[in-house]
Amino acid sequence: MNMSNYDDILNTTPKRKQENSSPQFSMEDYAVQKRVERDDLFALSDDTAFEVTVDGDKFRQYMDTQSRFDRYSAVNSLLILSQKPEANRLGDFDHWKDKMCSIKPQEKAISILEPQEYTKEDGTLGVGYNVKKVFDISQVNTQRLASDPVPTYTKRQILEALVKNPPVPIVGMDSLPGGAGAVTNPDTCEINVRKGMDFNDAFSSVAKELAAATLKSNDNSRINNDFSAYCVAYMLCKKHGVDVSAFNFKDVGKVFKYLDTKEKKAEFRMIRDAFSEISGKMNRQLESLQKTARSRNEAR
Repeated sequence: MNMSNYDDILNTTPKRKQENSSPQFSMEDYAVQKRVERDDLFALSDDTAFEVTVDGDKFRQYMDTQSRFDRYSAVNSLLILSQKPEANRLGDFDHWKDKMCSIKPQEKAISILEPQEYTKEDGTLGVGYNVKKVFDISQVNTQRLASDPVPTYTKRQILEALVKNPPVPIVGMDSLPGGAGAVTNPDTCEINVRKGMDFNDAFSSVAKELAAATLKSNDNSRINNDFSAYCVAYMLCKKHGVDVSAFNFKDVGKVFKYLDTKEKKAEFRMIRDAFSEISGKMNRQLESLQKTARSRNEAR
């Protein structure tokens, strides 16, 4: 007689748990891993800083990256450039999740450094850095992403935003020496601007002089401040759709030739800070215009 085998249900001995194949890290091991990860990113930013200061095209790419991410540090812009140079909108996993978006399969995160304050043993505040993983919008499924209307501004509004509350007076002139578009008068500290220029020439020339005035307050530059102002003007033009074809960075290697990596990154930081200051003022002015226009539309 065939009898069913019930051995499987008559054995109540607990099954041995499958051993976890993933390594278990102690707090010390985890701290070491994170420190190595941070050190690797700082080293990557050092390597990228060297690359962009010996190649004019690469330097332009760095300027383009920083112009898109005016709120990001110079170091993080170098890291973005080295990992995903075409990035234009970043967010961490939670950011995209909150927007009902998911990360595409097999996408590799971009690693940046996020500053974090901490209290030292003597009670003073220090700043450390944590590695933060972010993803570009191109790495995200955006079918459910609500598209915010992109504001558009006239050339006149953009130029007005640039010169709103300038750090030094701006005075129109019928002509300037050498046909220059704008120069800073060393005697009066005024920015003299040649009348009759088109939008592109007016914006780029005034942006450079405003950048020079902004940089003047920080006199720690190891390179010619004229070059730093030139870089700031380029990024402002790039950010606001002004023609940048006349800008040339072929001599960037000569400019940074005698600077070590730390000094190069200090220059990048100073250029970025001046750009961010002017760009922030412009953004506030343009947002004010947008808010006014929205209020008018709602009142109709």
